[in-house]
Amino acid sequence: MSDLFVRKATGMVRSWSVFDAFIYAFFSINLVTLGFYSFSQMYYFGGGMIPALIISAVFIIFEVVVYASLIAVMPRSGGDYVWQTRVFGGGIGFILAITGWWFTLWLWTPIYGDMLRQIVITPLLGAFGMQQAAVWFAGPGTPLFVCSLLTLVFVAVVIFLGMKSYARVQKYSFYAGMLGLLIVIVLLFTGSPEKFKAGLDANSAAYFGTSGSLYEPTVEQGIAAYASTPLMGGTFGLIMVTLPYLVFFNLWPNWGATLYGEVRGATDYKRNFSGMAWALGVTTALAIIFFLGVQKTIGWDFYVQANAAWWNYAWGYVTEAPPLPVWPNPAMLAVFLTDNRLIQIVVLLLMSTWWFGWAGTLFLSSTRVIFAAAFDRLLPEKAAELNKNGTPVNAMLYMILPAIIVAALYAYDVAGFKSITLAATQGIAIMYFGTAIAAIILPYKKKELYEASPIAKMKVAGIPLITVAGLIFGGFLLFLLVEWFFDPWLNSGGVPPGLYGISIANTNSMIFLGSCYAIAAAIYYGFKSKRKSEGIDMDKVTSEIPVE
Repeated sequence: MSDLFVRKATGMVRSWSVFDAFIYAFFSINLVTLGFYSFSQMYYFGGGMIPALIISAVFIIFEVVVYASLIAVMPRSGGDYVWQTRVFGGGIGFILAITGWWFTLWLWTPIYGDMLRQIVITPLLGAFGMQQAAVWFAGPGTPLFVCSLLTLVFVAVVIFLGMKSYARVQKYSFYAGMLGLLIVIVLLFTGSPEKFKAGLDANSAAYFGTSGSLYEPTVEQGIAAYASTPLMGGTFGLIMVTLPYLVFFNLWPNWGATLYGEVRGATDYKRNFSGMAWALGVTTALAIIFFLGVQKTIGWDFYVQANAAWWNYAWGYVTEAPPLPVWPNPAMLAVFLTDNRLIQIVVLLLMSTWWFGWAGTLFLSSTRVIFAAAFDRLLPEKAAELNKNGTPVNAMLYMILPAIIVAALYAYDVAGFKSITLAATQGIAIMYFGTAIAAIILPYKKKELYEASPIAKMKVAGIPLITVAGLIFGGFLLFLLVEWFFDPWLNSGGVPPGLYGISIANTNSMIFLGSCYAIAAAIYYGFKSKRKSEGIDMDKVTSEIPVE
């Protein structure tokens, strides 16, 4: 068996505790980065945000069951790649996992870069009185590319330093970020609409050089941009149609699944489940509290209208800039409730740590999938080499270098490239669907492995719990994929055209996804043929589970 893999054991060290894994899961469905960013783009829906949050969390808890179960059975670096290749065989598992965890993750680079400037750089520059720089960083093109490069530098450094060092970055960011969010929530619940209106005008003038009243013009532009999403209410059907956009934010409590070869106690199902479930539950609760705070002081309708005004301009549907010339970061809007500039700066610095604790999620999980495939000899063996910190540095370069090109294509919208970025979620969800199928059949396809695992006795009416959870989660993913691919509002005449923008009518998106799967298939069958000529049977490789 040792001759099948690059070496006898992967060499990965279990340097993370279950608490470290919890923080990673918590940051993976990051309320302040992914959450605030996604919520802001959801201004044209008819389903209430709070009921949509709750319903989506109910479905996603079955995702947590699936992944906690698979980790307990096979706690290996590589996660989805290892499970799918061992259950389905090499071809399907490799193609789905490599597309989901490698190629489509490049598309997240400019999204992370956009959040760096909107959540960290722009508001802080404004708070320090650097008005022109603040507004410049909020603009299109070069500012976004610069921020994407800054993101890649930070991500490369923290991943290079290894899991133990990144765990410390996460932990400090977690505590600082939670303190900042607590202050924001207190500001929202102790403020008043009148105080917010006055603070908006005064602080926007100081931060960004605006003049006059911003509130009424923002409302007008927001209404013109079809701002409509309610806080509560909406029919069940409208709420369900809201979910496929909302999950761009909260579908990821399992994001650390590829890392569990480096987590102590990973065979303990209950600890795996509780870490991801608590991350999902706490984030959902915080989001609801945040929404209620916005409703009390900023006003839910104004929040939605401000976002509509910004994105309608940023997406190019109109050429007139919104009255507030930057993204309406809700943490920034909250600090406008105080006139104390020192408090504003401290809170914005604390809230920025949500980005720094989260940024490593861009490529950390992906490097382990590339490492696992290289360890199986399905990629160049150099990608399985580790540095002294236990980091697969060459695997990291496989992520970083192409991401620079993708960031440039997005920032300058070359050939309409910006329109395909949400296809990243499509590719990942298709991979998750493959994992859900693997979970359903694992007790029957890998019977001995399953019966020797800690989840063997966990059944519902005699059916393995992992199978039941896989059916529910897989059904939810199928619903999401149908909605994304056959966007029901595509020809509604609204703005934007369709609800999700990544349907089969988006030719660029379909070409990109199709190309990713084709390239992944070419890599797999190319390496399989190469290894066969070297006397290595890849079918045997992907039927064995490597030693960590």
